[in-house]
Amino acid sequence: MSVLALGLNHVTAPLALRERFAFAGEALAPAARALAACFRSNAEVAIVSTCNRTELYLGADADAIAPAMDWLAESGGTDRERLGLRTYVLEDGAAARHAFRVASGLDSMVLGEPQILGQFKYAMRQAENAGTLGGTLHQMFQRSFTVAKEVRSSTCIGTQSVSMSAACVRLASKIFERIAETRILFVGAGEMVELVATHFAAQQPKQMVFANRTLERAQVLADRFGAEAMKLADMPARLAEFDIVVSCTASSVPTIGLGAVERSIRQRRRRPMFIVDLAVPRDVEPEVRELPDVYLHTVDDLASIVKTNGARRESAVVEAEAIVEHGVADFLKWLKQRETVSLIQALRGQVDAWRVAEMVRAKRAIARGEDLDAVLHAMCHGLTQKMLHGAMVELKAADADDCVQLSGTTSRVFNIEAMGRAHGG
Repeated sequence: MSVLALGLNHVTAPLALRERFAFAGEALAPAARALAACFRSNAEVAIVSTCNRTELYLGADADAIAPAMDWLAESGGTDRERLGLRTYVLEDGAAARHAFRVASGLDSMVLGEPQILGQFKYAMRQAENAGTLGGTLHQMFQRSFTVAKEVRSSTCIGTQSVSMSAACVRLASKIFERIAETRILFVGAGEMVELVATHFAAQQPKQMVFANRTLERAQVLADRFGAEAMKLADMPARLAEFDIVVSCTASSVPTIGLGAVERSIRQRRRRPMFIVDLAVPRDVEPEVRELPDVYLHTVDDLASIVKTNGARRESAVVEAEAIVEHGVADFLKWLKQRETVSLIQALRGQVDAWRVAEMVRAKRAIARGEDLDAVLHAMCHGLTQKMLHGAMVELKAADADDCVQLSGTTSRVFNIEAMGRAHGG
């Protein structure tokens, strides 16, 4: 069994394509089961889906990539050829290295960002819930968590990152000289919205409002920040009140439409509106970007502002990559040992079968009254002949090149050189 990774991310695919392959949290487990059903033999499956990437992790033979690619293309409503130009396929060490780098924040748009580790853990739990995880992927994910923890505790990769949340505040500051004089609307009630709200709250804005489909969840965040909660259905009518809008929901369709923003801008008498859309698929209709006095930014637009602190960051990256490589080596060692388990089991079974057969033969000989020493000699001879037969046949049949390698392997297996030295040979 191999470990495979098939995916697309912020480097290989634009947001307009990535959002077609995004899976909301509750959709991960059903999607994993659907993908697993595509394979003829049992395959392990886990799906990681964030605003920056959608990745399929498989514990399967290499030929599983073709049906996985077909399934992913169908799920996004695109053809396989187009998708193939935007995806990457990795196997074993390369797949593990990629997973460890992603979990550690080394492959993120925001270098060192911590949210991805939680998303990785969530993906593993959903695969467990779906019954598609399996021992190999479980081991890979667990090791990715260990590597990520070591990277975070042993390097300054996290402290050198400018978070997506901080980037939102920094961009807004370019539009509004004083954030303290703005009114801010947060659409959604998830972790990302909470993080961004924490950064904006530090600027003490004039008003903060949380809108969500479920009012109770919005109220939880509102209580934490001393803000107001409202139903998402009331948002279009009140949109004009807000200078800054930050949206990140799990909706599969836009929650902020072009018409609503157009009406809001007219009501605001051309006062600017700063909108950050952190959702994938996008919450804000793309055409909103063309409106005058509207400054719309998506997750991809934030890439440039987070590329700072170059020298110290590069030093941290070198340290982090070394930790990742050590983790990859350990995982490959485990994977190789796992592959020999079935061989060891078969070998033990074969030897035990030979032992039983010789014991039966010896007991029958003793029952017939044959000499005990002769019976024991015959039993030992029979066992050794069975154990040596395969090696002898292969040695005799090997050509000159293979014979050298085979002779060395046979010597190590039977410990011939060590025994020779022990007896003074």
